[in-house]
Amino acid sequence: MTISKEIRSLVKEDGTLTLSIEEFPVPTPKDHEVVVRIEATAVNPSDVAVLLGLPSLGNPSILGTTAQPKKPIRLPEQVMPAYHGRIGKPLPAGNEGAGVVVAAGKDVGHLMGKVVALFGMSSYAQYRCVPAAAVMQMNSGTSPLQAAASCVNPFTVLSMIETMRMENHSAMINTAAASNLGQMLVKACKEDGIPLINVVRKESQVKLLESIGADYVCNSSLPNFKEQLVEAIADTGATLAFECIGGGDMTQILLESMEKALLRKATTYSRYGSTTHKQVYIYGGLSPKPTTLNRNYGMAWGVGGWLVTPIIQKVGGEGFNKMKKRIAEGIHTTFKSEFFREISLEEAIQPDIICAYAKAASGEKYYINPML
Repeated sequence: MTISKEIRSLVKEDGTLTLSIEEFPVPTPKDHEVVVRIEATAVNPSDVAVLLGLPSLGNPSILGTTAQPKKPIRLPEQVMPAYHGRIGKPLPAGNEGAGVVVAAGKDVGHLMGKVVALFGMSSYAQYRCVPAAAVMQMNSGTSPLQAAASCVNPFTVLSMIETMRMENHSAMINTAAASNLGQMLVKACKEDGIPLINVVRKESQVKLLESIGADYVCNSSLPNFKEQLVEAIADTGATLAFECIGGGDMTQILLESMEKALLRKATTYSRYGSTTHKQVYIYGGLSPKPTTLNRNYGMAWGVGGWLVTPIIQKVGGEGFNKMKKRIAEGIHTTFKSEFFREISLEEAIQPDIICAYAKAASGEKYYINPML
């Protein structure tokens, strides 16, 4: 029987957090299952949330350093009510990863030896036994490392595009747009002819996105940022925004700017503002600050949370298979990921390294090789 080393995160009743590496037997696959030897698994902000019991690292002082770790690690008291359901339950982590099928049930023998990607299958582990329907077979010539980040960001990008179409918008805005995800979105929108406005905070990020084909990039650190944003919205007609920062006033700025652009075309005055609906979806939490809204953008607006899974459920099996095919075909181009550093399972739970990858800095994407 194969033994798998896996990361577990345990939150106790007193608010202490334990990260550990445990060993578990790998079951023999059933007729419809495969065993995947995981060789590369990406580190995403959502994975950090599971590991640390927080939406973001927030306060690195809870961990200490690798040389002097804080023991026990203690979570802030104010976050504990949100994690009531996981207290006392050692949780696995890892939203995506890739590897080679090393065992297969009799109904799915065609996958034996194939490189596959896993989505939402707790991939911070050496081996995973999963239903064959839950894996995405990669095209010949794709390595596990190249497929390590083929799920979270690519499916998010395609789900953003599907959301735009389902809600009858014609253009959209994305914040924190220089990220790995943001770069994929630029390329995918370019392929589909969708106008996209990208919001970044550094001039180097403006140049980066323009170098891969972005037509509209607004630098939020410039004094004329809001004016730039309104002009871009007026030009594209964007009435949908995906907001990754979460806290602060970016949601307010996006709604206000969309309203200003819409009012340019108004022929009559209304105290209720424009009648065109403006929507901002918050899909990240890079800032722990409260989201502030001043409500100076009329009455036709909405702010909500957004996740990938409900969109995939809406597009159905056929739509999901089309997404998988497009990702597999574009993994070396549109959906290509660049990694900054390889780490082991053991390194992944060291305080210094956690603090480094939890920053989610552009150009510093980590991946775990569980077989190290």
